[in-house]
Amino acid sequence: MAAILAALLGTLLLGTTPTAQADDPDDPVRLVLTTSGLNWADLSAERTPNLQCLADRSGAGAMNTTSSSVVSTERQGLETLHTGYRGLAEQAPRTAGIPTPPTDQWKQLPVETAAVDASSNPDAVTGDITDALASDEILQVDAGSVPDHDDPARDQAIEALDGRVGTVLDAAGGCDSAALPRTLLVSVAATDPEDPDEVERTGAVASRTVGLQVALDTAFPGQALTSGATKQNGVVVLTDVLATILDSYDAEPDGLIPGQPMRGTDHDDPQLLALDRSQAAATVDAATLPALGSWLALGVVGLVITLVPALARRPRLALVGRSLAMIAPLALPVGLLASVVPWWRGEHDAWVLTGVVWAGCAILSVLVLAGPWRRHRFGPLGVSAALVALLILGESVTGSRFQLGSPLGAQPISGGRFYGLSNHLYGMVFAGATMALLCLFTVLRTPRARVMWTVAVGVVVAVVSVAPSMGADFGSMLATIPTFGLLALLVSGVRPRVWHVIALCAGGAVAVLGVSFLDWLRPPEDRTHLGRFIDELLSGELFSVVVRKLAQNVAMTTGYWALALVMLLAVIASIAILMPRRIHWTRLAELDAQHPAAYRVRLALVVGTWIGYVVNDTGPVLVAAIFGIWAAFLPVALPAPRPTGAVDADGSPVVSEAPAPR
Repeated sequence: MAAILAALLGTLLLGTTPTAQADDPDDPVRLVLTTSGLNWADLSAERTPNLQCLADRSGAGAMNTTSSSVVSTERQGLETLHTGYRGLAEQAPRTAGIPTPPTDQWKQLPVETAAVDASSNPDAVTGDITDALASDEILQVDAGSVPDHDDPARDQAIEALDGRVGTVLDAAGGCDSAALPRTLLVSVAATDPEDPDEVERTGAVASRTVGLQVALDTAFPGQALTSGATKQNGVVVLTDVLATILDSYDAEPDGLIPGQPMRGTDHDDPQLLALDRSQAAATVDAATLPALGSWLALGVVGLVITLVPALARRPRLALVGRSLAMIAPLALPVGLLASVVPWWRGEHDAWVLTGVVWAGCAILSVLVLAGPWRRHRFGPLGVSAALVALLILGESVTGSRFQLGSPLGAQPISGGRFYGLSNHLYGMVFAGATMALLCLFTVLRTPRARVMWTVAVGVVVAVVSVAPSMGADFGSMLATIPTFGLLALLVSGVRPRVWHVIALCAGGAVAVLGVSFLDWLRPPEDRTHLGRFIDELLSGELFSVVVRKLAQNVAMTTGYWALALVMLLAVIASIAILMPRRIHWTRLAELDAQHPAAYRVRLALVVGTWIGYVVNDTGPVLVAAIFGIWAAFLPVALPAPRPTGAVDADGSPVVSEAPAPR
């Protein structure tokens, strides 16, 4: 299995072509205008003519500015601008991985640097700006901040900011002038509070309420900004700004920095794209609950019918309950693909998103419930589970083009990752694939056929999950190969030994390191975090990376009571589904008696789930996704409860005596 994966992944990697991008600009960055609180909805030709003029001659992007604290502030953003790491090094937790004390990377530049504060009186520093640019220095100009959206003085502050930017641009040669040097304008944070200490609170999960900010680069006029860190058109990260400045001077950073140089990609309307990215990111959280929750509520009704014996004994009602439970998880892949429709442009965005989700789920439900597989007891359930896995994997195959602005996608506003399979998405794929195999094993009777299907499904999941051009998920390979390898052994009739498990885990590690090395061979701007892991390995940071990820895993588990409760329930569920007879779960024991392979699938599921928890930095999210989907699917697979009062031939009440599966 490992050899097959290596060959397929090698072909995928070597055959992958990077996204078409503009050539590296010839001119170095000379002017960096900084502000805070400025988003794309603030710009217009009537309201902000100077900012609009600069945007029209620049590449445009929506910029993530999250930091190591729950709320990012301007002082954090300014430090990030110089160090390349998110937030204040002195205040960041160990899990942030920020070097302390911080290093000012601008010292690596081959030119002199200067800073000017134009936030109050730009006319007073016009001469300083002119002199600095005339002497070939790189100049950082603080243009002042914009207050929060609920501040009544915001509109006036935006107009004042536009005036200050206009004064600075005039001193630099004029916005419309060909003499204007390469200029960056970046809003380094969403807030600039009077007392930053009050809001700079650390947390295990970054805030998703800070909003995306404006980023402009005059080196890419009429193009959408992107970077190797996001691999998404119209989206960049604040840490990319330092990398862009260093790259423009062919300077190397002192050590590794997370950002990648910003690049331009062709787009018909890059400013509208940046606005779309910002609006979708700002509204998706509030719209997700009604959109997904309304459909998932059908599953709750179905589960009640399926699990309450008195209801489940009524054939027609039980059929309705099973149908509702099995189609409920379809909301997850549909939600991932919801940005196919620009729902955020509607006046009532939550209602529009709800309509998109319901329409997509209705189409898939017809496919699940009305296909020829409906004649088999496990057919619709297997198709539903397979759709969950295949649609999510398919989105990754496209290069993650639909995640941004969709519920459950890799949201640019949180800044965790912007492409590929996040841990919660991989958990859904893992759960859907294993349940689909359980259903398939009810019709596949020979060990050979079961092994072949297990290996085939495992290869597909592994290749798509870990390929840098697709899922780019490091931890997935470490869980996929042991899980599906163990399942292949279990259904083949071979009794697994300890050395089997060790060999499978080693195979997963070798495979993911091999893929990471192939990714590392690509140009730095094309690498994913797989290739950058090799950089960390070569720089001697492996131990610190492992410790940091483990610490983040523990912090998520212990820092949020909801996740801690989920983990407790997951432990209980792991024990329950492996010991149905001991806890008197009669219907699950009967399922094992009728289809012994069902127990083997659950055993592999539990093993893979907890391996996934250990090897991923957001393991609790992965565990929650897996058991959440199985909580909906497994009751559908259970046999109907025995009739009340059923007795054996000797007159004693019926009690399932299903043998423990081998």
